[in-house]
Amino acid sequence: MDNPSTSVWNQILRGYSIGGNPRKSFELFNYMGRSLARPDGHTYNFVINGCAKGGLFGEGEQVHGRVMKSSFCSDIYVMTSLVDFYVKSGGEDGVGKAKLVFDEMPDRNVVTWNSLLLGFFRCGDVDGARRIFEEMPVRNVVSWTTMIAGCAQKRRCKESLSLFRSMQKEDIEFDQVTLVAVLSACAELGDLNLGKYIHSYVFESFAYRRKPILISLKNSLIHMYASCGEIEAAFGIFKRMEKRTIVSWTSMITGFAKHGYGDEALSVFRWMETVEKESNIRPDKVTFLGLLCACTHSGYVNEGRHYFRSMTVDWGIEPTIEHYGCMVDLLSRAGLLDEAHELVKSMPMKPNDVVWGALLSGCRIYKSVELASDVAHWLTEELEPQRAADYFVLLSNVYAAAKKWEDVVAVRRKMLDIKTKKPPGLSWIQIEGSIYEFMAGDRSHENARMIYDVLDEITKEARCQRYVPYFTDAFVGILD
Repeated sequence: MDNPSTSVWNQILRGYSIGGNPRKSFELFNYMGRSLARPDGHTYNFVINGCAKGGLFGEGEQVHGRVMKSSFCSDIYVMTSLVDFYVKSGGEDGVGKAKLVFDEMPDRNVVTWNSLLLGFFRCGDVDGARRIFEEMPVRNVVSWTTMIAGCAQKRRCKESLSLFRSMQKEDIEFDQVTLVAVLSACAELGDLNLGKYIHSYVFESFAYRRKPILISLKNSLIHMYASCGEIEAAFGIFKRMEKRTIVSWTSMITGFAKHGYGDEALSVFRWMETVEKESNIRPDKVTFLGLLCACTHSGYVNEGRHYFRSMTVDWGIEPTIEHYGCMVDLLSRAGLLDEAHELVKSMPMKPNDVVWGALLSGCRIYKSVELASDVAHWLTEELEPQRAADYFVLLSNVYAAAKKWEDVVAVRRKMLDIKTKKPPGLSWIQIEGSIYEFMAGDRSHENARMIYDVLDEITKEARCQRYVPYFTDAFVGILD
């Protein structure tokens, strides 16, 4: 075609951009510059979005330069595409450039604000994202969902649920993507009441009206119920799903595994294998992590060995350090400490503190002082003092169980020498919709005296029932 118009160029550029060949789109954009046609706003949007999707960051900056020399440097849609491009380029540097473009814009829309908001979360600046959110003149459901999901992903789940409640108070209509994010926070905090509310809302608002429900939302319900201890409710949702993804299967396997239902977890995996060919579902690394976790909690050594080998032989999946950690934990719990130690030494990657900690736990159970001493050498040489605290406590428990009191004192001295201290464990409980955090010896609650009176009564009752605490568990409290 001789001298194609800008509209024709745009259609071709758009086709390459969304069709998975953004580099070709950029090349044609350069060729267009030598033609009679002149780029318009759509041209720049297609090319910039293509560069963002394809990771063509150097090329995208070249387009940015062309924009600044054109009359579209004040076009809100083109500049918003540039903000999004720099956000997707990643890191603090990308977000910094996105903020520069954002600050230079004479006008902004909610999409511009949302892009910058996402950028701050991507570089890990939750407080910065919160400031952007508070400054927004207008917020839509995407703005709220980005905040809720971002806080949940950064483990600020209380803040995430607080935002959801604020969203409800402002009568912002949330969608299924919002609920996926909220359920993630519910799972982390164990907020079963809110999770159940969302489940009923989903049924009343979507299922009852025969609106399609996202598979990801059903997966999130499974994860929430499993995390809150309602494994039967999770399995009920799973069984009623007409379509399942690998996330569905993995969530159910992991849910059963964490609650000690090893047989059920392995049964779900075998069920998945029977439908794998017709549904084109293949297990991934997380699936096998759930399987190995199930074997560990149920003490299924042979099954664990089988699935650990099957990962590579049958499915072509290379085990990660997490898989090795599960196997070491499984073997150590079963008393197969030599096999566990050999597995650690054969690992293709450097063992981390979790792997050594699993082996050390086995040493504690089976009073293997010699092997524990070998692990102690690694702890001293490799770990930072604050990270080593838990493992030094565990090591002292090994020595205490074997009545090696001089070694117990030596470990305690070592902890003092390197100025390490075991961080206190934190627990939480939900009562009438409110979540309370507490730690050992915590007296910050307004009803602390009443709580400790009840605890004393429980302790007295336990003694009447001739309950004897495990000594080394009590010793941990001394080190705290």
